[in-house]
Amino acid sequence: MKKFLSIAVASAMVAAALTGCGSNPSSDSTAPTEGTEGNASDSGTAEGGASAEGGVFKIGGIGPVTGAAAVYGQAVKNAAQLAVDEINAAGGINGAQIEFNFQDDEHDAEKAVNAYNTLKDWDMQVLLGTVTSTPCTAVVEKTHEDNLFHLTPSGSAVESIQYDNAFRVCFSDPNQGTASAQYIGENKLATKVAVIYNSSDVYSSGIYQTFATEAPNQGLEIVSAEAFTADSNTDFSVQLQKAKDAGAELVFLPIYYTEASIILGQADKMGFDPLFFGCDGLDGILAVEDFDISLAEGVMLLTPFAADAEDELTQSFVKAYQDSFGDVPNQFAADAYDGIYAIKAAIEKAGVTPDMSASDICDALKVSMTEITIDGLTGSGMTWGADGEPNKEPKAVKITDGAYAAM
Repeated sequence: MKKFLSIAVASAMVAAALTGCGSNPSSDSTAPTEGTEGNASDSGTAEGGASAEGGVFKIGGIGPVTGAAAVYGQAVKNAAQLAVDEINAAGGINGAQIEFNFQDDEHDAEKAVNAYNTLKDWDMQVLLGTVTSTPCTAVVEKTHEDNLFHLTPSGSAVESIQYDNAFRVCFSDPNQGTASAQYIGENKLATKVAVIYNSSDVYSSGIYQTFATEAPNQGLEIVSAEAFTADSNTDFSVQLQKAKDAGAELVFLPIYYTEASIILGQADKMGFDPLFFGCDGLDGILAVEDFDISLAEGVMLLTPFAADAEDELTQSFVKAYQDSFGDVPNQFAADAYDGIYAIKAAIEKAGVTPDMSASDICDALKVSMTEITIDGLTGSGMTWGADGEPNKEPKAVKITDGAYAAM
């Protein structure tokens, strides 16, 4: 059986900025807890006395619900809708309901821009999206031009939030690449490392670059670094043979789960049995059709979410998600769920009302996002900097008997 290790985020790279936390934003125990400082009161009146009774906030979403990354997009769509339904049932945001409209981008930049234009025609006021990095980087150019508030749950490329209107719930690629090298070195998993990455994808190439920079500091020798592209992602025999011939003890895979499942199968057939180590893009590998999940036994992820964690918030969310969708939520679902509640908290903090223009809402939320604190599924005491990056502490999980288990 292959050993397979994965790390999603860098706890050592992220200093959590913790502040006092107050009451739950809704009566549902599933909802994240928002910090009390600067938040709206329970009376339905936003800070500064502006009433938002009535009206509708239009929140759009973009991500892949078909195609190779559909596991991510469907999870984000489901969890975001779950959060929206909870908020609406509890009275909305200061009395205003939320309409949520999610568009499929098939993990394609051009289709993501088309989806954004569709949402603009729908009069979207805030965007939760996109789910994957390359489409997100294309769409953030448009949201910046339109001055529309943009919160991506899981677009981890640096460029995905390069403007002041954009924030993210997940951690960035540089954190993942650096922390992966640190984890391998500090835990003495290997000294000779091979890398297989997607040079046509900003997520994959970005993680690889920071991994390669940090590797020598951790006593790691990269004995083979082989790329593939979106046009050559089904046969990895050459890359695997080079890694094997170079004596790689560990193969680092900063790629998505579909290609990773193929690599594991092909390595097994050629009798190549190193450790495999990946990032958050591999979350979803257990759901790949016809994949032998025994190949993923022992997967370890430093991740912001563990579905079997014993805290009340996680247990309530997992139960609600399973009841609604018949599946166990992954970290992308958790990111999206926290994202909707972060938008709610930022709107309440800013005293935003539904009758405001998208641009005016954006100007307000740029400030209020840096002033809120949330205890969510993906971290306690979550805060955001003006650069759009989150501050939170990740959790650890391991794949055991074909399921994710908290460590």
